[in-house]
Amino acid sequence: MPIRTNRGRAAVYRTLWGWPLRSPTHLVIAIIGFGVLVIALGVIVPRVLDNKPASQSGATAVSSSTQPNQVGVLPSSGQSNLPTKLPSPVNSASAAPPQSDAQLVAELWAETWIKPPPNNDVNKWLEELKPYTTDEFLAHMATIDPQNVPDKITEKVKAVKSTTSSIDFEVGTDVGKVRITLIKVQPDGKWRVNSYTKAD
Repeated sequence: MPIRTNRGRAAVYRTLWGWPLRSPTHLVIAIIGFGVLVIALGVIVPRVLDNKPASQSGATAVSSSTQPNQVGVLPSSGQSNLPTKLPSPVNSASAAPPQSDAQLVAELWAETWIKPPPNNDVNKWLEELKPYTTDEFLAHMATIDPQNVPDKITEKVKAVKSTTSSIDFEVGTDVGKVRITLIKVQPDGKWRVNSYTKAD
């Protein structure tokens, strides 16, 4: 029979809320029941919520595979002509015999590089290196102490690696071999020293 009066509803609520307080046994049963309910909800609710996004992400993956140009989506096999990785810059320039003007620039730079400036004047030293050096590398050379540069050349400058846009030369010094890298500067196409390192 349905409860139709407020007094009847209040009596039912009083009975439900009062039941755990009737005895210690009822209280323990109520606490255990409440704990089981909380744990069940803690396990079931995340599983239900995880199933919905999984089905939605599956639908997204299916729809995104039809658009292979989207970021983060791998193209399906056989449909894309794009390379899997970029070719290395070394392979992009074709090998070429070293040019005589590059050899001359490397020799002049090496001779000027080891020549100590008077009173270790870095500005004078950089001014002498400027015709043979790129502007970017000249700025780096300004941080070098000329006293740390070798004193003399022991072997002639020789080309060890050559492409159409860069050439590596090695020169022997009193402190070991040094590798000098020249690049062809655009738009005039002149060869300039872009870096040097200790050779292996």
